[in-house]
Amino acid sequence: MSSSSLPPQTLKVGIVGFGTFGQFLAKTMIKQGHTIRATSRTDHSHLCHQLGVSFFRDVLSFLEADNDVILVSTSILSLSEVLRSMPLHCLKRRTLFVDVLSVKEHPRNVLLQVLPEEMDVLCTHPMFGPESGKNGWKDLPFVYERVRVRDEPRCSSFLQIFESEGCRMVEMSCEEHDKLAARSQFLSHAIGRILSEMGIESTSMNTKSFETLVKLKESTVNDSFDLFGGLFIHNRFAQQELMNLEHSFEMVKQRLLKRMSEEQNLNKV
Repeated sequence: MSSSSLPPQTLKVGIVGFGTFGQFLAKTMIKQGHTIRATSRTDHSHLCHQLGVSFFRDVLSFLEADNDVILVSTSILSLSEVLRSMPLHCLKRRTLFVDVLSVKEHPRNVLLQVLPEEMDVLCTHPMFGPESGKNGWKDLPFVYERVRVRDEPRCSSFLQIFESEGCRMVEMSCEEHDKLAARSQFLSHAIGRILSEMGIESTSMNTKSFETLVKLKESTVNDSFDLFGGLFIHNRFAQQELMNLEHSFEMVKQRLLKRMSEEQNLNKV
């Protein structure tokens, strides 16, 4: 059932991890009329006051704040530690937990392990951020899996946050997401990091192809190495893609060396 077939519901959304990405999502949710609460290791109380967000320094008070949805926007590497440190048994009502991490099997498994069984779980990946989504979210992909959803109207109301902004809604299993992300997102980050290590910079005689490489390097290094590490450590398909990259590089290198050897032998004749 399309979430657009159900009437929208104003939601009380609690965000765990109010960093750059959590703030980015919160601004659109506020614009749509949703009530936002936040908790984070860093004190964002001043910023939250400016945005109209209720900031909770105390996690217990946050969990008792009657949230319809708790949106988990931590780093990939800190997810397990953060969730396991929260007194989730203190939740007063059935709540929809949503993650927005760039890998999907890992948060799905952690959420199913640590949450009380009556909590709903929706795993999502908005495949855009503050830079690519600065002029709106129209046609940008939003990938999701209803992992454990009993309250369909509430889940659909959450999905409508993205659907109403024009996102391209892609329902996909967490496993399939990670397979595709290893070959696309992780591989892009890996090549960008390699180009950064090479120190490539724009020149006065750039081709369009080289400009693309420079942009890839720049966009990659704008993200933290922790994100890159998380994409590798917590996506079981990423190691194979890294090995494929190494093997393919070696194959291209051997073809070049073979061709060079053939040319040198011709020149000797």
